[in-house]
Amino acid sequence: MILLCVRWYLAYGLSLRDLKEMIAERGISLDHSTIHRWVVHFSPLLLKRFNQRKRAVTRKWHADETYIKVRGRWMYLYRAIDSVGDTVEFWFSEHRDLPAARRFFRKALARHGRPDRIVIDGSQTTREAIVSYDATNRLQHRSRRRPAPIRIRQSQYLNNRIEQDHRRIKRRVRSMVGFKSFASAVATLGGIEMIHMVRKRQARYAYNPDPSIAEQFEIIAAA
Repeated sequence: MILLCVRWYLAYGLSLRDLKEMIAERGISLDHSTIHRWVVHFSPLLLKRFNQRKRAVTRKWHADETYIKVRGRWMYLYRAIDSVGDTVEFWFSEHRDLPAARRFFRKALARHGRPDRIVIDGSQTTREAIVSYDATNRLQHRSRRRPAPIRIRQSQYLNNRIEQDHRRIKRRVRSMVGFKSFASAVATLGGIEMIHMVRKRQARYAYNPDPSIAEQFEIIAAA
């Protein structure tokens, strides 16, 4: 029942009070704050297990950031998808600046390796973050032949793909009526991004090539 509540909350446009009423119809009395604690506790654990099954991404990325409100203040969700629309990585930050952008690309490159090209919009900060981190990464490379610099393509038109992808995340967040703390936002957004990747079938399942969302969630939870 706990994991069912967590999945329904992350996957569908339900409020905590909606879930409370739905569970009450099944004869179980819960406070909506209990469901919220479950979501915050289990989302990071489920995301970690999902990442252990996550398929490799392509070497062409689209990167951008979008806005999420926490405690009435706008904060920033950095995201990247690959050339087929699969989620590469995400990073939630209180600030939209060079250190935040660098942390995002450090996380993405550490997990997925170096892309050949990254498409961004006109943000000079994002460009500086890629260039500076890429230069450091190339200097630290241990092979005799250093990798070529990551190519950067700045084009708002070409980045429509990730802007469309943002909408699926923001649509779910909108029905939550804002986050009350940065920590709960980080945990919940991780769960929402995980469900988004589940819908894209970004994980490997050895014994079931075409599982439903519920089946994928059960496999991840049981891992």
